[in-house]
Amino acid sequence: ADAQVNLLLTHQATPADAVTPWFAGAVVDLLADAEPIRRQPTTNPEATIGPPQLAYVIYTSGSLGQPKGVLVEHQALVNYTEAARAAYGITARDRVLQFASINFDASAEEIYTALTSGATLVLRSEAMIETIATFLNRCDAWRISVLSLPTAYWHELVARLDADQCALPAWLRMMIIGGERALPERVAQWQQHAGAQVQLLNSYGPTEATVVATVFPVPPQPSESVPREVPIGRPLRNVTAYVLDRQLTPVAVGVPGELYLGGASLARGYLNRPELTAERFIADPFSDRPGARLYRTGDLVRFLPAGTLAFLGRVDQQVKVRGFRIETGEIEQALRHSPAVSDAVVMAREDTRGDTQLVAYIIPQPGNVPTTRGLRTFLLTMLPNYMLPAAFVTLERLPLTPSGKVNLRALPVPERVRPELESSLVGPRTATEQQVAALWLGVLKLEQVGIYDNFFELGGHSLLATQLLARLRTTFQVDLPLRHLFASPTVASMAEMIDTYQWMAQGAAVPSADPDESIEEGEL
Repeated sequence: ADAQVNLLLTHQATPADAVTPWFAGAVVDLLADAEPIRRQPTTNPEATIGPPQLAYVIYTSGSLGQPKGVLVEHQALVNYTEAARAAYGITARDRVLQFASINFDASAEEIYTALTSGATLVLRSEAMIETIATFLNRCDAWRISVLSLPTAYWHELVARLDADQCALPAWLRMMIIGGERALPERVAQWQQHAGAQVQLLNSYGPTEATVVATVFPVPPQPSESVPREVPIGRPLRNVTAYVLDRQLTPVAVGVPGELYLGGASLARGYLNRPELTAERFIADPFSDRPGARLYRTGDLVRFLPAGTLAFLGRVDQQVKVRGFRIETGEIEQALRHSPAVSDAVVMAREDTRGDTQLVAYIIPQPGNVPTTRGLRTFLLTMLPNYMLPAAFVTLERLPLTPSGKVNLRALPVPERVRPELESSLVGPRTATEQQVAALWLGVLKLEQVGIYDNFFELGGHSLLATQLLARLRTTFQVDLPLRHLFASPTVASMAEMIDTYQWMAQGAAVPSADPDESIEEGEL
């Protein structure tokens, strides 16, 4: 609605009536309308595309529940594509995996750098990412030479290299990561496995600067050039980077400041948001080129002595969780709409695994006792799944600073205990349930779990799910598809599936948790 789209392409799996409540434009079903489509003219329309025309509009998280559409012009996309091709050394001999969804601008990195170089673009399947082992095996079979992965997925991949004794694809020469902070301990593990065989690049870039603005080539072996924080590197070609204070004055090397980006890859601004565009895209005080601008990233960085940039955090409430840009104010506003919540604060915390997770601190309405399941169910009516907090902490009041602001540093660290759920705590009844529950405790870092608890209500997410499935495979020699965990996310259902697979393999009757019942193979 905000983009004023007037044509929607769909297919039978997504019926038109699913969008008609908000969409008033024309709908074309690519299957049902195949014949009329074939009768259209086959010659190219006469259209001239110039550098300042729009290539795409892509939406990012916005404050107060209003996503903002970023206007990316052809000249910005072309400049980025050429700069990335040069930085990554993409040639016609490469085979590049398109890992990112088309909903993310990271897909532009994979698509355009590959196709403009004559390289082969390989489209991934959903099945190949169900486990890390499957993903690596498929990349090896497809002879993938360049991978661009969200940092969170790369963290999990590196962890499984040790745990599952997986091997990197033989043809892989470059791994590009980005989206959030790279853990130094994961980099050290990577260096042990990859050495000089695969070049690791740590990239950084907001959507407003077209995909990637800076890149850091990580050394193949540990050295003094890699500090405790993995740098985000130097700007790509035709990109400028300044570290400035509040008066827009450059700060000294080593001093934190806000990162401002300029150059040929900047977006035009935000769709239908002139005030926000003027606020975030400012005149470049360091350039004498007419119309030169800088983008205020809101990221806190500092220059290292070697001239590379180090990422320190955010100057506002925006955080990155598993590669998603999230403004915590959106979640807080959604929580305040709940009849059970009086006030709420959401912040990002690192857990014991080094993963960044969202934690919601709730002040309940008088007489209400909000549950994790109830809050999650309510939020799902307003927010996408990736914005759901991993933990909910109920407080009597929010801690305040002397000036009356919420004291984020005084908010307690959530205990890694089973949250208050609507289902009662029921312990394991069978040997399989005991083993599965133990694996859940290890992955979720909890002290207690019930067999009817929901994996995702306990703080689980897709990356932890792949880790759990890998451990289940090692323990039971059973490959459970990832979709089964989403469909039946409990210890009981998972144990039942494992028993079913194992007993079918033996050609015997499948026992149930109830000793008076069993399932014959023909009844499955």
